[in-house]
Amino acid sequence: MTETATFESFDGERIAYHVLGEGRPTVMIHGFLADAELNWFKPGIAAAVAGLGRQVIAPDLRGHGASAAPTDLSAWPADVLALDQQALIAHLGLTDYDLVGYSLGARTAVRAMVRGGRPGKAVLGGMGDTGIMEAGDRAALFEDAIRNGEAAADPRSGRAIQAMMRSRGLSPGAMLGVLASFARTTEADLAAIPTATLVVSGEADHDDGSPQRLAAVLPGGRAVIVRGDHMTAVGDPSLTAAIVDFLA
Repeated sequence: MTETATFESFDGERIAYHVLGEGRPTVMIHGFLADAELNWFKPGIAAAVAGLGRQVIAPDLRGHGASAAPTDLSAWPADVLALDQQALIAHLGLTDYDLVGYSLGARTAVRAMVRGGRPGKAVLGGMGDTGIMEAGDRAALFEDAIRNGEAAADPRSGRAIQAMMRSRGLSPGAMLGVLASFARTTEADLAAIPTATLVVSGEADHDDGSPQRLAAVLPGGRAVIVRGDHMTAVGDPSLTAAIVDFLA
Protein backbone atom coordinates (compact mmCIF):
# COMPACT_ATOMS: atom_id res chain seq x y z
CA MET A 1 0.00 0.00 0.00
CA THR A 2 1.27 3.44 -0.93
CA GLU A 3 1.59 5.96 1.88
CA THR A 4 1.73 9.71 1.32
CA ALA A 5 3.37 12.25 3.61
CA THR A 6 4.64 15.82 3.43
CA PHE A 7 7.65 17.57 4.91
CA GLU A 8 8.89 21.13 5.17
CA SER A 9 11.65 21.81 2.66
CA PHE A 10 14.65 24.09 3.19
CA ASP A 11 12.56 27.24 2.69
CA GLY A 12 9.39 26.14 4.46
CA GLU A 13 7.43 25.00 1.39
CA ARG A 14 5.56 21.71 1.83
CA ILE A 15 6.70 18.88 -0.43
CA ALA A 16 4.68 15.67 -0.76
CA TYR A 17 6.22 12.25 -1.23
CA HIS A 18 4.80 8.78 -1.71
CA VAL A 19 6.28 5.60 -0.23
CA LEU A 20 5.80 2.00 -1.39
CA GLY A 21 7.49 -1.16 -0.13
CA GLU A 22 10.35 -1.87 2.22
CA GLY A 23 14.07 -2.31 1.69
CA ARG A 24 16.78 -0.30 -0.01
CA PRO A 25 15.61 3.32 -0.42
CA THR A 26 15.10 4.27 -4.06
CA VAL A 27 14.17 7.90 -4.71
CA MET A 28 12.20 8.29 -7.96
CA ILE A 29 11.72 11.77 -9.45
CA HIS A 30 9.07 12.42 -12.10
CA GLY A 31 9.03 14.70 -15.13
CA PHE A 32 7.74 18.18 -15.97
CA LEU A 33 3.94 18.63 -15.99
CA ALA A 34 3.56 15.17 -14.43
CA ASP A 35 3.66 13.78 -10.88
CA ALA A 36 4.75 10.62 -9.09
CA GLU A 37 1.42 8.90 -9.75
CA LEU A 38 1.53 9.53 -13.49
CA ASN A 39 5.19 8.64 -14.11
CA TRP A 40 5.85 5.90 -11.58
CA PHE A 41 2.76 4.37 -9.99
CA LYS A 42 0.22 4.27 -12.83
CA PRO A 43 2.59 2.55 -15.33
CA GLY A 44 3.63 -0.02 -12.68
CA ILE A 45 7.26 1.08 -12.51
CA ALA A 46 7.12 1.82 -8.78
CA ALA A 47 5.55 -1.58 -8.07
CA ALA A 48 8.23 -3.34 -10.13
CA VAL A 49 11.02 -1.55 -8.28
CA ALA A 50 9.39 -2.26 -4.90
CA GLY A 51 9.16 -5.90 -5.99
CA LEU A 52 12.97 -6.06 -5.93
CA GLY A 53 12.81 -5.66 -2.16
CA ARG A 54 13.18 -1.90 -2.27
CA GLN A 55 11.41 1.05 -0.72
CA VAL A 56 10.24 3.47 -3.38
CA ILE A 57 10.23 7.12 -2.27
CA ALA A 58 8.60 9.22 -4.98
CA PRO A 59 8.22 12.96 -4.34
CA ASP A 60 5.90 15.27 -6.20
CA LEU A 61 8.19 18.01 -7.43
CA ARG A 62 7.55 21.55 -6.24
CA GLY A 63 4.69 22.93 -8.31
CA HIS A 64 3.35 19.46 -9.14
CA GLY A 65 0.97 16.92 -7.66
CA ALA A 66 0.27 17.36 -3.96
CA SER A 67 3.30 19.59 -3.32
CA ALA A 68 3.25 23.34 -2.79
CA ALA A 69 2.91 25.37 -5.99
CA PRO A 70 4.15 28.89 -5.16
CA THR A 71 3.98 31.51 -7.90
CA ASP A 72 6.26 34.13 -6.39
CA LEU A 73 9.63 33.90 -8.17
CA SER A 74 11.39 34.18 -4.81
CA ALA A 75 10.25 30.59 -4.20
CA TRP A 76 12.09 29.44 -7.34
CA PRO A 77 15.82 30.08 -6.82
CA ALA A 78 18.34 28.32 -9.03
CA ASP A 79 18.46 24.56 -8.39
CA VAL A 80 15.39 24.66 -6.14
CA LEU A 81 14.19 21.22 -7.27
CA ALA A 82 17.55 19.66 -6.42
CA LEU A 83 17.55 21.53 -3.10
CA ASP A 84 14.15 19.98 -2.35
CA GLN A 85 15.54 16.50 -3.05
CA GLN A 86 18.50 17.14 -0.76
CA ALA A 87 16.06 18.30 1.91
CA LEU A 88 13.93 15.16 1.45
CA ILE A 89 16.97 12.89 1.74
CA ALA A 90 18.06 14.72 4.89
CA HIS A 91 14.51 14.62 6.30
CA LEU A 92 14.39 10.83 5.86
CA GLY A 93 17.96 10.36 7.09
CA LEU A 94 19.04 8.51 3.96
CA THR A 95 22.74 7.76 3.70
CA ASP A 96 22.68 4.82 1.27
CA TYR A 97 20.11 5.01 -1.51
CA ASP A 98 19.61 4.89 -5.26
CA LEU A 99 18.20 7.67 -7.46
CA VAL A 100 15.92 7.38 -10.50
CA GLY A 101 14.65 10.28 -12.62
CA TYR A 102 12.72 10.75 -15.83
CA SER A 103 12.91 13.85 -18.04
CA LEU A 104 12.93 16.84 -15.64
CA GLY A 105 13.41 14.25 -12.91
CA ALA A 106 16.61 13.09 -14.60
CA ARG A 107 17.82 16.67 -14.87
CA THR A 108 16.99 17.17 -11.18
CA ALA A 109 18.83 13.97 -10.25
CA VAL A 110 21.93 15.19 -12.08
CA ARG A 111 21.78 18.56 -10.33
CA ALA A 112 21.48 16.77 -6.97
CA MET A 113 24.61 14.75 -7.80
CA VAL A 114 26.47 17.83 -9.04
CA ARG A 115 25.66 19.37 -5.67
CA GLY A 116 27.30 16.45 -3.89
CA GLY A 117 24.64 13.75 -3.67
CA ARG A 118 26.16 10.29 -3.96
CA PRO A 119 23.56 7.60 -4.60
CA GLY A 120 24.81 4.05 -5.06
CA LYS A 121 23.24 3.89 -8.51
CA ALA A 122 21.39 6.39 -10.68
CA VAL A 123 18.98 6.08 -13.58
CA LEU A 124 18.49 8.99 -15.99
CA GLY A 125 15.45 8.39 -18.19
CA GLY A 126 14.25 10.35 -21.20
CA MET A 127 17.28 12.61 -21.35
CA GLY A 128 20.29 13.11 -23.58
CA ASP A 129 23.31 15.35 -23.41
CA THR A 130 21.70 18.65 -24.45
CA GLY A 131 18.65 18.15 -22.24
CA ILE A 132 20.87 17.76 -19.20
CA MET A 133 23.44 20.43 -20.01
CA GLU A 134 21.47 23.11 -21.85
CA ALA A 135 17.66 22.76 -22.10
CA GLY A 136 17.54 26.20 -23.68
CA ASP A 137 15.39 25.50 -26.74
CA ARG A 138 13.11 23.08 -24.91
CA ALA A 139 12.69 25.42 -21.96
CA ALA A 140 11.94 28.29 -24.35
CA LEU A 141 9.30 26.19 -26.13
CA PHE A 142 7.61 25.37 -22.81
CA GLU A 143 7.75 28.96 -21.62
CA ASP A 144 6.23 30.22 -24.87
CA ALA A 145 3.46 27.61 -24.67
CA ILE A 146 2.69 28.36 -21.01
CA ARG A 147 2.57 32.11 -21.58
CA ASN A 148 0.84 32.17 -24.95
CA GLY A 149 -1.05 28.91 -25.50
CA GLU A 150 -2.44 28.70 -29.03
CA ALA A 151 -0.74 32.01 -29.86
CA ALA A 152 2.69 30.44 -29.25
CA ALA A 153 5.24 30.14 -32.05
CA ASP A 154 4.30 26.44 -32.16
CA PRO A 155 0.49 26.53 -31.75
CA ARG A 156 0.18 22.75 -31.60
CA SER A 157 2.60 22.53 -28.66
CA GLY A 158 0.90 25.52 -27.07
CA ARG A 159 -2.49 23.81 -27.16
CA ALA A 160 -1.11 20.48 -25.92
CA ILE A 161 0.85 21.95 -23.02
CA GLN A 162 -2.06 24.15 -21.94
CA ALA A 163 -4.35 21.10 -22.03
CA MET A 164 -1.88 19.09 -19.93
CA MET A 165 -1.71 21.83 -17.32
CA ARG A 166 -5.51 22.14 -17.14
CA SER A 167 -6.02 18.39 -16.83
CA ARG A 168 -3.58 18.19 -13.92
CA GLY A 169 -4.52 21.43 -12.20
CA LEU A 170 -1.07 22.92 -12.67
CA SER A 171 -0.45 26.60 -12.06
CA PRO A 172 1.11 28.45 -15.02
CA GLY A 173 2.99 30.68 -12.58
CA ALA A 174 4.48 27.69 -10.79
CA MET A 175 5.45 26.03 -14.07
CA LEU A 176 7.23 29.22 -15.15
CA GLY A 177 8.99 29.10 -11.77
CA VAL A 178 10.27 25.60 -12.57
CA LEU A 179 11.75 26.83 -15.84
CA ALA A 180 13.26 29.90 -14.19
CA SER A 181 15.08 27.71 -11.64
CA PHE A 182 17.12 25.77 -14.19
CA ALA A 183 20.88 25.80 -13.53
CA ARG A 184 23.43 24.97 -16.21
CA THR A 185 25.37 21.71 -16.00
CA THR A 186 28.76 21.52 -17.71
CA GLU A 187 30.55 18.54 -19.19
CA ALA A 188 33.10 18.91 -16.40
CA ASP A 189 30.29 18.65 -13.85
CA LEU A 190 29.15 15.39 -15.41
CA ALA A 191 32.68 14.00 -15.65
CA ALA A 192 33.04 14.48 -11.87
CA ILE A 193 30.04 12.26 -11.03
CA PRO A 194 31.38 8.81 -10.03
CA THR A 195 28.00 7.07 -9.69
CA ALA A 196 27.17 4.02 -11.81
CA THR A 197 24.47 5.47 -14.06
CA LEU A 198 22.01 4.01 -16.55
CA VAL A 199 20.93 6.44 -19.27
CA VAL A 200 17.73 5.03 -20.78
CA SER A 201 15.65 6.60 -23.51
CA GLY A 202 13.04 5.69 -26.10
CA GLU A 203 14.23 4.94 -29.61
CA ALA A 204 12.03 7.72 -31.00
CA ASP A 205 12.86 10.23 -28.26
CA HIS A 206 14.87 13.00 -29.91
CA ASP A 207 13.73 15.87 -27.68
CA ASP A 208 16.79 16.25 -25.48
CA GLY A 209 19.89 15.22 -27.38
CA SER A 210 21.81 11.96 -27.42
CA PRO A 211 21.58 9.47 -24.53
CA GLN A 212 24.70 7.77 -25.87
CA ARG A 213 26.72 10.99 -25.67
CA LEU A 214 25.41 11.66 -22.18
CA ALA A 215 26.44 8.18 -21.03
CA ALA A 216 29.88 8.62 -22.60
CA VAL A 217 30.56 11.77 -20.55
CA LEU A 218 29.57 10.10 -17.27
CA PRO A 219 32.46 7.98 -15.89
CA GLY A 220 30.05 5.25 -14.79
CA GLY A 221 27.49 5.75 -17.54
CA ARG A 222 25.98 3.30 -19.99
CA ALA A 223 23.12 3.82 -22.40
CA VAL A 224 20.15 1.55 -23.12
CA ILE A 225 17.54 2.29 -25.78
CA VAL A 226 13.97 1.09 -25.27
CA ARG A 227 10.72 1.36 -27.18
CA GLY A 228 8.72 4.56 -27.52
CA ASP A 229 9.21 8.30 -27.63
CA HIS A 230 9.51 10.85 -24.81
CA MET A 231 5.85 10.55 -23.83
CA THR A 232 5.17 6.86 -24.50
CA ALA A 233 8.34 5.21 -23.17
CA VAL A 234 7.19 5.66 -19.56
CA GLY A 235 4.23 3.37 -20.24
CA ASP A 236 6.20 0.76 -22.16
CA PRO A 237 7.29 -2.39 -20.31
CA SER A 238 10.74 -2.14 -21.90
CA LEU A 239 11.54 0.94 -19.80
CA THR A 240 10.41 -0.79 -16.62
CA ALA A 241 12.53 -3.83 -17.52
CA ALA A 242 15.63 -1.71 -18.15
CA ILE A 243 15.28 0.07 -14.80
CA VAL A 244 14.61 -3.14 -12.88
CA ASP A 245 17.51 -4.99 -14.53
CA PHE A 246 19.92 -2.19 -13.70
CA LEU A 247 18.82 -1.81 -10.09
CA ALA A 248 18.77 -5.56 -9.52
